[in-house]
Amino acid sequence: MSDRGREVFRRLVEAYLETGEPVGSRTLSRSVSESVSPATIRNVMQDLELLGLLDSPHVSAGRVPTQMGLRLFVDGILEVGDVGVTERAEIERSLGRGDGDLPTILDRAGEMLSGLTHGASLVLSPKAEAPIRHIEFVSLGPDRALVVLVTADGQVENRVFEPPIGLTPSAMRQAANFLNAILQGRTLGEMRGVVAAEIVRRRAELDALAAHLIEDGTAVWATDGDGGRDRLIVRGRANLLEGTEDAEQLERIRGLFDDLERKRDLAQLLELTEGGDGVRVFIGSENKLFSLSGSSLVVSPYMNADRKIIGAVGVIGPTRLNYGRIVPIVDYTAQLVGRLVSSRSKG
Repeated sequence: MSDRGREVFRRLVEAYLETGEPVGSRTLSRSVSESVSPATIRNVMQDLELLGLLDSPHVSAGRVPTQMGLRLFVDGILEVGDVGVTERAEIERSLGRGDGDLPTILDRAGEMLSGLTHGASLVLSPKAEAPIRHIEFVSLGPDRALVVLVTADGQVENRVFEPPIGLTPSAMRQAANFLNAILQGRTLGEMRGVVAAEIVRRRAELDALAAHLIEDGTAVWATDGDGGRDRLIVRGRANLLEGTEDAEQLERIRGLFDDLERKRDLAQLLELTEGGDGVRVFIGSENKLFSLSGSSLVVSPYMNADRKIIGAVGVIGPTRLNYGRIVPIVDYTAQLVGRLVSSRSKG
């Protein structure tokens, strides 16, 4: 997109978000930074429409941003500043006292968000980490994956995360099969402990098998400089393979290396699963819960004293939300709720 196209697009989206009406070329010609004729702006708008960023809802010359256009605006153009002085004072007045029980504080947060933004508020309260009944990993591309968690109480939770580089879909399926076999009502944190213990056990077995090869001078440990992974370099391979016992040990070591790598991948997957987080601004059909109503959701998680996500606060409204104002309000509210939750747990 050219600089002129970017400015026309930004001005058009800002005008649409303010009025909710299609924006015409004459309106934009009065607001762009350089002197540009309405005819030139119409040509730019036509190019943006061909890119799928704008749409013509009526026979008039006015345009509105599409869902893809709003997504581009929010991700790449929107400038989010600090919370306004008035909004900050209102948030702190509503939540800053910190008195009452946690449900009361969260109720205040919801009421305050609804009043400040003139939208519907969303508040997810903390819950204890539930045991997992089933887990699945789904590859969404080279750098995105989805984990589906089914808890013992029947709840289903989806989390998007960035998988380790080079982890294949088949490796993810193997990881899910292994984890489902060891679940037995464990939480994610407990499963991480099981996998960590398995890594230690496999590593000890590997060290024991490799010890006499190293003592004989037929092998040496080396560390991969890129990933920090261990390698066993075998010297005089032809002589080594003449001994049946050594050959069997070498094959066993190879198998242990493969198994250790799988366990390390499992540990990394579990760590990413616990920290996985979705997109914070959902526009239109991106949010399946509100897709039919054409609404947007701005949501921000809040954390406890251990920096663990335990809940979220958000605002639901039309897709022409004032994102630049609402995003910092939701973020600041989440930070304040997190501080209140942390201070209560310490007390």
